[in-house]
Amino acid sequence: MKLIGIGKCVPERVVTNDELSNFVDTSDEWIVTRTGIKERRLTLGQNTSDLASIAAQRAIDMAKISAEDIDLIIVSTVTPDYFTPSTACVVQKNIGAKNAACFDLNAGCTGLIYGLVTAEAMLKTLNYRYALIIGAETLSKIIDWNDRNTCVLFGDGASACVVEASKDGVLSMYLSSEGEKGKYLECNGLPLRNILIQNTWDSFVRMDGREVFKFATNAIVKCIDILLKDANLQKDDIAYVVPHQANIRIIDYAADKTGIGRDKFYVNIDKYGNTSSASIGIALCEMYEKGMLKKDDKVVLVGFGGGLTSGGLIINWSI
Repeated sequence: MKLIGIGKCVPERVVTNDELSNFVDTSDEWIVTRTGIKERRLTLGQNTSDLASIAAQRAIDMAKISAEDIDLIIVSTVTPDYFTPSTACVVQKNIGAKNAACFDLNAGCTGLIYGLVTAEAMLKTLNYRYALIIGAETLSKIIDWNDRNTCVLFGDGASACVVEASKDGVLSMYLSSEGEKGKYLECNGLPLRNILIQNTWDSFVRMDGREVFKFATNAIVKCIDILLKDANLQKDDIAYVVPHQANIRIIDYAADKTGIGRDKFYVNIDKYGNTSSASIGIALCEMYEKGMLKKDDKVVLVGFGGGLTSGGLIINWSI
């Protein structure tokens, strides 16, 4: 599987820490020192499928193929427009990818990684040629804006990757889940409610920051070690690590523990906050736009988050 196109879409509306402090008891200093976040993007009306469709079209344009060439669309999201149809089916309609099989998956902040690994397997088993993998979120609709411990962390956005069936491109892959720890980062679905049961509760994100920090730092280190071993690579062979953008402290800690070097860990959490499934792809797009990536660079993509899930890939940069 080879990456041939990438794209991103973030809402135009920027919400700074200072602006957020008008709505909740917080401050720019408090947020920056604890998270590294200075601002985030919030939607003014675009839903998850809208952001996903724009990112998808940009990735398709870069790949220089037609939407009708796409055989498979996978959307990773925890904030779909609907329970059904899937966000992937809505994107299919929006971009005209009428020949694609479509479905959503939910792996939280590791979603883009899970989508890429799933696409790799399906390209092989079904003889597909092109797949479109999207991570898209409008997290602002599941945030409790009175909870300063969570509302400062998240933003809206989408990213997309077009991949082509190939024997080259992905050097190693790894996925993991620790479901017994899922309670540390959760968001309720619909309550049990029928003629016999009457329940109500909110559907806001709830997080135990201390436990998530411990999980995330260990997960990054373990994931990178496994990926390097499987690919028969050394730390010095890696050009960049593109981690999920959750918290600057997590990234700094993991960079120190891996021994790869903080300068190789790309960070843009200051501009977007945590965009869950979208964050790794948004970061990768920015790196490409800045001209940071060279052909055949070995790039580690590593995610961690809701589930609690983790996983990663080492790709041979090909764009």
